[in-house]
Amino acid sequence: MSENLTSVAERIIVALDYPNAREAEALVGSLEGIPCYLKVGMQLFYSEGPQFVAGLKEKGYNVFLDLKMHDIPNTVKGGAESITRLGVDMFNVHAAGGKQMMEAAREGVDKAWTGAGRNGKRPLLIAVTQLTSTSQATLNDEIGIAGTVEEAVVRYAELTRSAGLDGVVASALEVVRIKEACGAGFVTVTPGIRPAGADIGDQSRIMTPSQAFAQGTDFVVIGRPITGAVDPRAALEAIVASI
Repeated sequence: MSENLTSVAERIIVALDYPNAREAEALVGSLEGIPCYLKVGMQLFYSEGPQFVAGLKEKGYNVFLDLKMHDIPNTVKGGAESITRLGVDMFNVHAAGGKQMMEAAREGVDKAWTGAGRNGKRPLLIAVTQLTSTSQATLNDEIGIAGTVEEAVVRYAELTRSAGLDGVVASALEVVRIKEACGAGFVTVTPGIRPAGADIGDQSRIMTPSQAFAQGTDFVVIGRPITGAVDPRAALEAIVASI
């Protein structure tokens, strides 16, 4: 893979949305040699536990642990400390937990990282703003937040930055506003990514990979268009080439 294609691949996060290690490892094996991130979410982590993440790290992958912690500050601090010790490269909390909770998460990261002698790379700590499945009606009528989705996302992004976190999870539709409000170095991770012609599934706010990167996002998360493909490796390579 050329240097340019490698650079693109490193910014693609493949979602391992599988119920068990056997199915996930089949996908991981098919992607061998492509330096993408791998995302371990709730279903897989709750099924297989930390040892599965450790196995991915042994294979040389960057890992995004997507557990979206949202609890009282002390509990989240402890969780962040444990996750940092696990050696992941990125993990998240919910911005809706508030500034104090997010600051506690950062403290947990700092405690574990300092305790390990600051060896290795400090994980990126990011916060979820609004899920890409959240529509305007859901935001206003069910969650009870007034205003537009974009306004809510930017408000959470600014809160996240003030808490000292590295960035946020948000739709690619909000990336420009987030970068304007929080700075170009504030990391954006964008799910809801669908290659042209792909089924949108349960997502409400989507873009193609090329469109998302054109908006200035740092990472894109892609699941079913790769994991559900007949040939996942070819699907990922096609996405990389299209960018």
